[in-house]
Amino acid sequence: MSIDVLGSPYEVREIQLPDDEEGKVIATLVKRPSNKQSQKAVLYVHGYCDYFFQKEMAEKYTDQGFHFYALDLRKYGRSLLPHQTPNFCKNIEEYYPEMDRSLDVILNEDGNKQVLLNGHSTGGLLASLYAHDTRDQNRISALFLNSPFFEFNENLLARKVLLELVSAIGTKKPYRKIPGGLSELYGQSVHKDFKGEWSFNTDWKPIQGFQLRAGWLKAILDAHKRLHAGLQIPCPILVMFSNQSSWVNEWDDNLLCSDTILNVEHISKYADVLGNHITKVRIENGMHDLILSAPNVRRVVYEELFTWLRAYVP
Repeated sequence: MSIDVLGSPYEVREIQLPDDEEGKVIATLVKRPSNKQSQKAVLYVHGYCDYFFQKEMAEKYTDQGFHFYALDLRKYGRSLLPHQTPNFCKNIEEYYPEMDRSLDVILNEDGNKQVLLNGHSTGGLLASLYAHDTRDQNRISALFLNSPFFEFNENLLARKVLLELVSAIGTKKPYRKIPGGLSELYGQSVHKDFKGEWSFNTDWKPIQGFQLRAGWLKAILDAHKRLHAGLQIPCPILVMFSNQSSWVNEWDDNLLCSDTILNVEHISKYADVLGNHITKVRIENGMHDLILSAPNVRRVVYEELFTWLRAYVP
């Protein structure tokens, strides 16, 4: 372990993974231990065009007695290497090895007994499928999903025709560039140099996002189809999301109080197919990443989260 770019007390370890067609592959596990005697931990998994930088979230967890861990997946953030296509995968299960290795560290090396898996956006999609596929291992005590990416925020025609067409392209030409992607407006709504209050590395999380690729889009569509068919996650699940979505093409203050990336009704709909023990909470005026919302909003997020955790991860 060494000191992370966030500084002490954040520690970081590199997870070596098998090479892929682009060459060397690593993932990165960040740790902030709690000062309290505890055998509880949380593993946070970021979303698309993202990485772990949310120190306030880590501090909230450690104050509550959770040892905090965050995983920068392969080709994201700390794990992105110069020869790699940023944020790219052909199948969401490519991330399972670093999830496995992270849990090995948390449970075996560090001796924790209970693990909350916390996924945001695409990380919420990954966390859901991983929790389902590894359910017989009983290594995850609870699942918290922050605005999980359960469906593309497109109309029915686009989802059924255009996205399927791009997916077909992704089978044969996975690195084919696809127009579109994240709006610069979302990045501007969170970064302190624009309209937000947060500082992050824009090489790892560009304001304009990264170039979309057909193979990545196919991987996400395939993952959506699996989830939509229904999962059997055995542990308690908390799904939290904004009370509203908004669609804007130029700056509007609604960007600061709504989900401008996903349709929250999609999240609510597909949360019901995850398992049998589900709690859904709508957060008034929440942004896409709820913990980057306005201070009074994220105060409610943490109150709801830790009230739920006291019941299910005591």
